[in-house]
Amino acid sequence: MKKVYFAIYDMGAGHRSTANALKQVIEQRNLPWQVEVVEILQDVFHTTFAQEFYNAFTLKRKWAKLINDSIAVPIFKARIRLMHTVWLRQLKQFWRQEQPDLVVSLMPLFNRVLCESLRESPETERSTVPFVTLVTDFADCPQHFWIEPQEQLIICPSNQVFDQAKAMRYADESLFETSGVVIHPRFNQPVHIDRLARRQQLGLQPDLPTGLVCFGSHGSHEMLEIAKQLDKSDQLLQLVFICGRNEKLAKALRQLPTRYPKAVEGFTKELPTYMKTADFFIGKPGSVGVSEAIALGLPVITECNRRMTLFQERASADWLAENGFGIVLSHFAQISEGVKALLQPDVLSQYQARVNSYHNRAAFEVIDILEKILASSAERSTNESSSNKDNRLQSLTV
Repeated sequence: MKKVYFAIYDMGAGHRSTANALKQVIEQRNLPWQVEVVEILQDVFHTTFAQEFYNAFTLKRKWAKLINDSIAVPIFKARIRLMHTVWLRQLKQFWRQEQPDLVVSLMPLFNRVLCESLRESPETERSTVPFVTLVTDFADCPQHFWIEPQEQLIICPSNQVFDQAKAMRYADESLFETSGVVIHPRFNQPVHIDRLARRQQLGLQPDLPTGLVCFGSHGSHEMLEIAKQLDKSDQLLQLVFICGRNEKLAKALRQLPTRYPKAVEGFTKELPTYMKTADFFIGKPGSVGVSEAIALGLPVITECNRRMTLFQERASADWLAENGFGIVLSHFAQISEGVKALLQPDVLSQYQARVNSYHNRAAFEVIDILEKILASSAERSTNESSSNKDNRLQSLTV
């Protein structure tokens, strides 16, 4: 039984959702792996401040995004440098206790200390454990956010990540490519529903263009602004709002009078069903959320600017525009114009054709890659063990 560890932190929901997606594929294949998902900050470093601040402020409040790149992230990086020695010691102790066969990082910023904690533990033979960074953004932005110049393997969800790793002198054999970022297998499965009947169940009109508005599991106040902006337009449409665990937002949206029909839902495990009910998607340019929408055939409307868009999400907007999978606005204040442009005759169908031609199999591809890495590691260990045995026998006969 191989012990596989996924290292995450709960800053946003994307890192844990990626781990859960991979666990699902592992379980479906009945692989002989003991899988552990470790929230590094909480489970090893015994702190929750960074997660709570990011989730409560950066994701939900517009003002917090203004200070994220310029203040919050530099302070967080400085804390990581300051705590490096302490956290390195805690990680080495953790790996010595857990004895993993493979460590996969699904989190940025911490990959130097994670890798060093394995490489500097020869007394427990952890120095030979493969360390893999699975990048969950479409680019390493800024540099060294994901990719460090060290002995590791990197799984690249885009050509840009692959090229960035090559520029840092990573050899081809250390790099693996996938068809995109990891999404849960349920987004690859057919969703069999009567769309028109489903809309009526939600209190919507069966034949109106329908948009799904979702900003991740924590929601965002921007959803309320989008609702108000579209209420001022004369575009015929209706909207489904998925607010996640943000009950305050859900309540505000339910109480908001709008000229168009709407349905408001909180946290749900039936997101694929809601997506299949819709014609297009409105949301932040998070790599996972955008990829989930596209996997279910929804063109995306999002925003991207240097003031309000988190730096790690800007590459998602670039990827979206380059592939023609949706419309990127400079600001959600332009949402009415964006929706009007998307719903022009024949335009929506063209976008839908492009997203339906793209197939994301990353969750399955990553497990294929990890299987190969484990097999290679086991073969190398066997060869080294055999070589050491031969050397010991030779020394005894001399």
